[in-house]
Amino acid sequence: MRDVAVVAFAQTHHTDHDTGVSEPELILPAIDEVREKTGLRSFGFTCSGSCDYLAGAPFSFVSALDALGAWPPISESHVEMDGAWALYEAWVRLQHGDVDTALVYGFGKSSLGNLRTIMTLQLDPYYLEPLGLDQLSMAGLQASALGAPQEELDEIVRRSRTDGRANPYALDLPLEGGEPPITDGAAAVVLAAGDRAGELCANPAYIRGIAHRIEPHYPGMRDLSRSVSAADAARAAGVGKGRVEVAELHAQFAHEEIILRQALELPAETVINPSGGPLAANPVMATGLIRIGEAASHILDGRAARTVGHAAGGPCLQHNLVTVLEA
Repeated sequence: MRDVAVVAFAQTHHTDHDTGVSEPELILPAIDEVREKTGLRSFGFTCSGSCDYLAGAPFSFVSALDALGAWPPISESHVEMDGAWALYEAWVRLQHGDVDTALVYGFGKSSLGNLRTIMTLQLDPYYLEPLGLDQLSMAGLQASALGAPQEELDEIVRRSRTDGRANPYALDLPLEGGEPPITDGAAAVVLAAGDRAGELCANPAYIRGIAHRIEPHYPGMRDLSRSVSAADAARAAGVGKGRVEVAELHAQFAHEEIILRQALELPAETVINPSGGPLAANPVMATGLIRIGEAASHILDGRAARTVGHAAGGPCLQHNLVTVLEA
């Protein structure tokens, strides 16, 4: 198994409205920043994560490649998922041994449509979608199943929004209210394998474990008060093999943080979402990648030695990816 590390991370200054920029224009600043940090102009592999439903156009990721300048031809792939899964694909690609660097990016403009309507389309078209369920009503079902005290939920929101106000990339939001904000934004990560990691970065954030697991699509087929897939992914990634100083969790709702803390078996001293997390900025299709990037940034700048980045997809934490990063 090759050593692979995060050597650069960048994200946009997220907004809660459409600023009029196209998707290539949205992505370009983050890509330019990681190029500047690493000195790389080209990469052995490129992988992106996005959603055509957000853009309202098929194969929208193809036009986004204009931000890269894909000539001469590049080796490129795409996942119709959060950019965290693009990072997983890039990590697997680097294990092949014939390339040493990879560019990963995720992007989304949620302001262009009605996100609640769009997210309903991820549900089963025969039994769930006709009910009109969206991410908020599904989250309500899960919060009810968990039954956490309202005071605990409110405190998570207040802490996240307070931390978000100190994050220059997040939104300045009221400290009350538990919904993830509508957000436009993008993020980029550079991975490097072997000796290249040390050549490109003084403090590489090495991926010591990465795994993802999924549960049944139907909420009625699982216990919504816990996340078996997150727990399985955490064990496979080796979260419990050492002290976790910081964990960036893809918790779009306060109750999800409680469930994920339990699933990942994080101790009380682990700092959760010091960036503010998805409750402070939630650019769909980049939020999970940002969690990994934020976790890596604590190692890149020397603030921590071991962190965890988590990403989620599907209704009620159906699909979970866990990454363990070490100095």
